[in-house]
Amino acid sequence: MNNEVALELLAKVMDWQLDKAVDEMRWWKLISAVKYDGYRDFLAGARFLESLVGWLLQFSEEDREAAYKFARHRLVYVSALERERLIQAMYPRTVYPRLLKAVANKAQIPPWKVHKSGELMKQVRIARRRTLFLGLSDGARLDSFRHANVGGRISNEQVVMGAQLDKRKWADLKKDLTRDLQHLGADIEPTFDCIYLVDDFSASGTSFLRNEGSDEGADWKGKLPRFLESLGFNEDPIQADNWRLIVHHLMITDKACKHLQDSIQEFMACADECLPRFSDYEVTYGHKFSERLPVQEGCPLDEEVIPLTDDYYDNAIETPATRKGGVDHLGMGYAACGLPLVLDHNTPNNSLAMLWAESAGKNGSHQMRPLFRRRQRHE
Repeated sequence: MNNEVALELLAKVMDWQLDKAVDEMRWWKLISAVKYDGYRDFLAGARFLESLVGWLLQFSEEDREAAYKFARHRLVYVSALERERLIQAMYPRTVYPRLLKAVANKAQIPPWKVHKSGELMKQVRIARRRTLFLGLSDGARLDSFRHANVGGRISNEQVVMGAQLDKRKWADLKKDLTRDLQHLGADIEPTFDCIYLVDDFSASGTSFLRNEGSDEGADWKGKLPRFLESLGFNEDPIQADNWRLIVHHLMITDKACKHLQDSIQEFMACADECLPRFSDYEVTYGHKFSERLPVQEGCPLDEEVIPLTDDYYDNAIETPATRKGGVDHLGMGYAACGLPLVLDHNTPNNSLAMLWAESAGKNGSHQMRPLFRRRQRHE
């Protein structure tokens, strides 16, 4: 659909006067061209404005204004370029400062003094090569991280898409590490002393680690236990005795950050002793969203939209996977996170369901139409 036609339809749907229509159309033309039209899961030839018109039509006339205000003033969209910048900033802002600090602590000097010593800078290069980067999803975009750090900083053999590897891949990583440490003149055991688990976004933190147990005992699930199980398959360990774990997200909410810090500590206190154990861990991020990001009571813009998450809802979108977040009703998103967030490559199910959910509306239930169609990972 032509953008001009879509804008005319939008003005009719919202019943705007001329001055109002001109101002709003100017905004939508700009934001659509700069950001929203780049959403990866729009159908071929489709654009945001026609999606907006169709989305608004599912609301009654008395509720349409509240839905529009939510899309106009509350929606947060992270573009591909913005996400790429977070990937590019990961090494200089997160990885390199920690390498300097680790070497400086051993030498008992301030980190800035490391640059003055050739021997200490060699130790930095060795520590850097003994760091392993594992991607937890496609959204982590470690291919871009590797590309941004060419020229000797990061080796291709220390960046892997996936955290559950077979024995052959673990053995190949150790073989490459042995060769590179010899090239650096490092007479040390060829093991990784720092492992990064990298993902694009976390809203609740429960997909990474959660306790599904009862009062009778803990039952830990998530990406961390699965990674440790895979790491433990190796008869010849690739990790050092006192290795560090760093959990890095390009973007994270305040809620998820607190959950990860607390749950990892609790998990390690009672984890199966057969699993590899790390000596220390840290939760890092490229950007942490404000605690004011979620839709919540008390915010004037949110008071009108919260009822819509229940009135325009179809429980057919609920699945066993979504119930792991601790709530059945997904109106406020998985784990009731209440996010107004859209990422360029997918819409998190932690966002309000009316942003991403699509349903047939059978048996008299509401037929949900998404503003940004979500690519489901779990059924």
